[in-house]
Amino acid sequence: MIRLPLSATLALLFSAQTAFAALPAFSIWPGGEAPGAKNSPVSYALVERSKDPALPDRAVTGIRAPEITVYAPEHPNGVALLVTPGGSYQRVVLDKEGSDLAAPFNAKGYTLFVMTYRMPADGHAEGANAPLADAQRALRTLRARAAEWKINPQKIGVMGFSAGGHVAASLETRYDEAVYAPLDAVDKQSARPDFVVLGYPVISMDKTIAHPGSRKALIGEMPSAEQINHYSPELNVTAQTPPTFLMHAVDDPSVPVDNSLVMFNALREHKVPTELHLFAEGKHGFGIRGAKGLPAAAWPELAMNWIASLP
Repeated sequence: MIRLPLSATLALLFSAQTAFAALPAFSIWPGGEAPGAKNSPVSYALVERSKDPALPDRAVTGIRAPEITVYAPEHPNGVALLVTPGGSYQRVVLDKEGSDLAAPFNAKGYTLFVMTYRMPADGHAEGANAPLADAQRALRTLRARAAEWKINPQKIGVMGFSAGGHVAASLETRYDEAVYAPLDAVDKQSARPDFVVLGYPVISMDKTIAHPGSRKALIGEMPSAEQINHYSPELNVTAQTPPTFLMHAVDDPSVPVDNSLVMFNALREHKVPTELHLFAEGKHGFGIRGAKGLPAAAWPELAMNWIASLP
């Protein structure tokens, strides 16, 4: 292992931070803070968890003013992906399931919009619906401003990972649920994604297969049957649910692969176009960097091939 002098390490970290700061970013809500954030006591914090400047691993907590960072390709193909990274509904990780995706997807012309979203247990007025409210507003914003980013407003998908997969799956099954009061013309846009990509997603609130931390953050220790059903996307699939691509590692120790299986079966039952890829190895949260050397490393290409095949 090559050990860099402290000054060189700090210089690399500074240059990485400068590069991130230079990326286009904008608030999801007018004025910055979400309307329901006024009820929340949390404070924003960004932490760099990596000791390797070449592999940033930023995590955000205390989100009150969700925002979108834009990773634009040199030659846009008109297709957009709203990215909802994971973080166990405790934080949002910005790199492993965010900035890392830019290189392969931008190379094929996809425009990525990596978003932060509020946590369900942070005391926001919308409660457990705070992440969904942010995702609905984000997708409507992309549709309203599609021309600005050279994207087709009928080719906007959402790609979510882990707890962010639950955000994405909630959006695809509850896109028309009124979880916040309309604010302006943006809210006249549809919040329905045109397609969905789910990576090792948190799906079910059934205690036998649920991710315990995400379940507790969403519906508490002793939820009602109504809460369990309402926050389990597989129970809210309809024939209008968008086409969905799923991928998961069978050896995932955190979010059982059963989450992807129940979602896949629900989609098939309602005749929603769907594709499922299960990988023997990968554990949890592999994204791109954690899949190197494994068959799971093929997932971005598989996902893009699937997206390109959609009508």
